[in-house]
Amino acid sequence: MKIISYNVNGIRSAMNKNWLAWLQATRADIVCLQEVKAEPGQIPEQLQLIESLGYHVFWNPAVKKGYSGTAILSKIQPEQVEYGCNMEIYDCEGRIMRADYGDFSVMSVYFPSGSSGEHRQAFKFRFLDDFQEYVNRLKWECPNLIIGGDYNICHRPIDIHNPKSNANSSGFLPQERQWMEDFFNSGFTDTFRYFNPDPHHYTWWSYRANARTRNLGWRIDYLSASSEMNDLLKRAAILPEARHSDHCPVLLELKY
Repeated sequence: MKIISYNVNGIRSAMNKNWLAWLQATRADIVCLQEVKAEPGQIPEQLQLIESLGYHVFWNPAVKKGYSGTAILSKIQPEQVEYGCNMEIYDCEGRIMRADYGDFSVMSVYFPSGSSGEHRQAFKFRFLDDFQEYVNRLKWECPNLIIGGDYNICHRPIDIHNPKSNANSSGFLPQERQWMEDFFNSGFTDTFRYFNPDPHHYTWWSYRANARTRNLGWRIDYLSASSEMNDLLKRAAILPEARHSDHCPVLLELKY
């Protein structure tokens, strides 16, 4: 089974860059999207094209148009889909959704960015605390849980091109990195690092200073899995050749 998570930074923009052909070529079973920036009624033709590839499409847009939002595309019909986390402050931004498949569940999550100012950084810290509590409860119901998403945090210095100059940057703050450490210690596996200990692997690059060509990036996109699933992990990878966004997709293969 092949699962992909991808912050597309606008589904319409991505599809204008031949994203659909790329999606077809991946042969992914489940695709978690973040920052879709569209409501289903705005993109009926695009959704039909996605469905024509054999995907069931589940969409969780933000109330604010052109902003945030998540989606799950699945060739397997889920038993149920949950939209949001019953916290309106986050659900109105379409940040969390989950598909249940019997013996495992997959989430698509778009963590807030704090880079626009202190107010949003405070919102991000609140989200991190609330999300951890939410996931702690959820694991009793869904012990085999995969959380794909843009976490907007680099976990360790190996995950960012210049850790010293970014020590005070949102996304690499000590409190954020500690949250990631605690999150993984709470019973989750960073599936990419489970297979790949090497440096210089990133999932996001600034549009400025030719950063992507120079590979001056940040690894902020993850597919995390409940530690109980470690024996089912087959392969994990970052796919930087996909260039439909300022992010690139991340991949997880399971022995299902």
